[in-house]
Amino acid sequence: MTGALRFLEHHAVLYRRTWKGTIFVSFVSPLLFLAAMGLGLGSLISSGPVRTVDGVSYLAFLAPGLLAATTMQTAYVETTYPIIAKIQWLRTYDGMLATPLTIGNVVAGEISWLAFRLTMVATIFFLVMILFGTIHAALAPLAILVAILTGLAFGAPILAFTATQRTDNAFSVIGRFIITPLFLLGGAFFPIHQLPQLLQGIAWLTPLAHGVALARGLTTGRITSSAGVDALVLLAYATLGIIAANITMRRRLSK
Repeated sequence: MTGALRFLEHHAVLYRRTWKGTIFVSFVSPLLFLAAMGLGLGSLISSGPVRTVDGVSYLAFLAPGLLAATTMQTAYVETTYPIIAKIQWLRTYDGMLATPLTIGNVVAGEISWLAFRLTMVATIFFLVMILFGTIHAALAPLAILVAILTGLAFGAPILAFTATQRTDNAFSVIGRFIITPLFLLGGAFFPIHQLPQLLQGIAWLTPLAHGVALARGLTTGRITSSAGVDALVLLAYATLGIIAANITMRRRLSK
């Protein structure tokens, strides 16, 4: 535990240089998205024949979906290039492991730092949601935990994958063919049941669809009977990802 805390201290010292910029981006990004898509596109939907999406305003439908999708993107960014840089380009981990820190400390520290970043991003996003009046249930703050878990469900497996890589070539593939399509088709912008059957099945195999559904149920007060399954899927992805990250990081850093 002490070693992991020392690792977090290292991240905190570095973060002092960039925290203002990251907080600014974390606030402005949801602000612009919800204003443009939630209010802009939402006004067109509300003036149409249906007026709502799955029984709620488009803004209330969109906001929790974007909350979960944003933590997915944050996890992808945090567990690709920064990790391979510390493994191979900057050799940061080599320096750390020359001290009493262990590989277990490194892995625990990275997962803990990822959780911290996800908490920051999700909390700021949730505050923006409050400003836009998209919170309609007492259990809504739990959506922050769901968003964090969604990010871990992506970040931990990607961290495990990154530890096996020698170059950054695969990261653009993950971004273009997994993260971006899921951001668009994972239920954040429109209901998954409107997709073709094949794409629906693919979407529900990923953590994002479950994170979006669970977060949306908590913020709108429309929790479905599948909420328990959604939570278990997110926990399974995060847990298996952490186990895999321990294995791949140990193999890589012990060489």
